[in-house]
Amino acid sequence: MAALLAAPLAGLVLGGTPSAQADTDPNLTITSVVLNRTAVAVSGLNTYPIGVTVKGGYKTTEPGDPNVVLNVVLDRTGGTGGVRHMVSADLKRMAGPQEGGTWTGTLNVASTANGTFKVTGVMTGPFGAPDPGTPIDPTPFAGQTVTVTGTHQPKLTASVIPKVVPVGKSYSIRWAVTDAQTGKAYGSRLTVGLGVDTPCAEGGAPLYRTDTNGIVTKAYLATDANALNCLQVPGKPYVIAGQGLFVARSGAVTAGPAKTSAPVGSIVPVNGTVAGGPASCPVNLQRLYGATQWRTVGTAKVRSSGRFTVNAQPAYKGQIPYRVSFPKCYEFVAGLSKAFSIRGT
Repeated sequence: MAALLAAPLAGLVLGGTPSAQADTDPNLTITSVVLNRTAVAVSGLNTYPIGVTVKGGYKTTEPGDPNVVLNVVLDRTGGTGGVRHMVSADLKRMAGPQEGGTWTGTLNVASTANGTFKVTGVMTGPFGAPDPGTPIDPTPFAGQTVTVTGTHQPKLTASVIPKVVPVGKSYSIRWAVTDAQTGKAYGSRLTVGLGVDTPCAEGGAPLYRTDTNGIVTKAYLATDANALNCLQVPGKPYVIAGQGLFVARSGAVTAGPAKTSAPVGSIVPVNGTVAGGPASCPVNLQRLYGATQWRTVGTAKVRSSGRFTVNAQPAYKGQIPYRVSFPKCYEFVAGLSKAFSIRGT
C-alpha cells in the first residue's frame, strides 16, 4: 500500500532478548525448566498459555527478600512465523527459599510463533522493565522444544499520506491489521502500539485503538520522518507482530554554477543542496548531448550540511546545458535540479 523502505520486521522487538554482549547473572542458577505442553495450535490474535515451572536458585547479598521473578526465553529453530523469540510472563516463586526454590507462571504463545521453538535460557525479570545499567543476558539452559501451529496470523500494512513526504512537512500513516489468511479484518477494535524510533527497537510504543476494520490513522510530526515508524501488536510480555517503515521523502535538488561563463577546459564549481541533508548520498552532474540525451560528467557526495559541490568543465564554446541528478538513496526518492547553462569562451 505504501513504499515501505525497511524490511517488514526490521528493527522491531518481536520477542527480543537482552543484548548479546552483556554478561549472564552470576547469582542465578537453573536446575530445570518444565513446560506442560510441547505442541499447541493458536489462531488469530489469541494466545495459548503454556504452564512453566522453573527450579533454581538466586543468591543475593541484599537484606530481606527481594522476591525475584524469572523469565524463560525460547528461540526459534524452524517455521515461518514472524516472532523470532518467545519470552514467558513473569514467573513468581511459589515454593522453597529463593536460594533453591520453584518459580511458576505461563508462556503465552501467539499464532505468529508458527514453527518450532526451544528453551535456551532463563533471566531475572520483569522482562522489559527499565534498567539503569547494561541488561544481563539469560543464563543458558538447553530445555524442551515447543511446536506451534499458527493460523490466521495478523497481516500489518501501512499507507503513508502523502506517499512521498516533502522535507519539513508533517504526514499521516493509515495502519491496518487484517487476517492474512482471509484478507479480512478480525471484526473488533484492537489495541496496537504506534512508535517512532526507540520504541520500535526496544518496545513500549504508545497504545492506540483501531476501529472494527482494524484501521488506525495517526498524524506524525515532520521530524518523525527522520526515524523508523512502526506498528506493534503487544503481547504478554513480548510483541507478537510488528511492521516498520521509513517514509519516502522528496530529494529536492537545487544547484547553480559559480560562474555562468568560463574558458573551454577550465573548472567551474557547481554548488547546490539536497533537501533533508542525506549525507554521503551521491549526486551526478549531467550535461546535455544533442537535443534530449543527458550524460553524467561528474559525481560528488552530499555533505552532512546537505550541500554538495561538483565540477563542470566546458568542452566547447557556446551555451552548455547542465543539471544535477540525485538518484534514490536510503528513504529519499530521486530528484533533479532545474537545468542551467555555462557559456564556454
